[in-house]
Amino acid sequence: MRYNECSDFEKQMIKLYYCRGIGLKSCWRIIKHWIAQQATIVNLADLYRLGITAKKADSIYRSWQQMTDAHMRQMLDQQQLITYFSSDYPALLRQIPDPPLLLFYQGNLSLLHQPCLAIVGARDASIYARKVCEKLVPPLVAADYAIISGLAKGVDSFAHESTLRNHGQTIAVVGTGVDICYPSSSRDIYDEIKQAHLVISEYPAGTLPQRFHFPMRNRLIAGIAQGVCVIEAKEKSGSLITAQLALENGREVFAVPGEIISTQSKGCHQLIQDGAKCTINASDIIQECMQF
Repeated sequence: MRYNECSDFEKQMIKLYYCRGIGLKSCWRIIKHWIAQQATIVNLADLYRLGITAKKADSIYRSWQQMTDAHMRQMLDQQQLITYFSSDYPALLRQIPDPPLLLFYQGNLSLLHQPCLAIVGARDASIYARKVCEKLVPPLVAADYAIISGLAKGVDSFAHESTLRNHGQTIAVVGTGVDICYPSSSRDIYDEIKQAHLVISEYPAGTLPQRFHFPMRNRLIAGIAQGVCVIEAKEKSGSLITAQLALENGREVFAVPGEIISTQSKGCHQLIQDGAKCTINASDIIQECMQF
């Protein structure tokens, strides 16, 4: 939806989100206060009472005073978004700690309401990882799962590509604004996904990639999906962070074994030893997710 379709409360929340110096945790602290007080007012006394530091509180308050509804309309006129309070917000994502207040998107928003399975893994993935995607994805697509991943090089791209090739639905969760393709090597996939599938982000249009965006992006992948399947991961990788977040959210975690001498699969083997489901075909995933 567009900004002008939001409720008055949502508009105030969006304005708060754009205040300088504010983070997600502080946003949530203020919004919970608003709900309790049945008012959407930002003043310094309340900010101090909520434990926000004086410097941050002053920055938030000055920004709040400066931003008008006309300014917000102009800034958000071309962006499609949903808020935490929208009926379109994915139910599973509401359950995670500190869920995003806003999701910006391009494409078919209804995909957030069908069963989703995340496939993640190494950026410097092997031919083996591509073949695994080609084996696992078609049965998952046939079982009406949307495949969600992060548009990165390697396994993420393999998962999106295989889904598109098998006429399935796919969701790309990005660590930039939805109007920016990162990495540039994913341009063809990105263009197809935003036209006929779904690209989502918690960052507004124009946001460039930053290192800290990607762990935040991973929590969205783990939060939206019913389960996360890891295909190739080193001992320390973002894919293992996604898997850990999925476990913390009470979701299923699947790991594909590889060669025991390969450093590329050490992370997957560790996940299996820690209790992730050893996955050698799609039925291993479907059987577990049917019980979700």
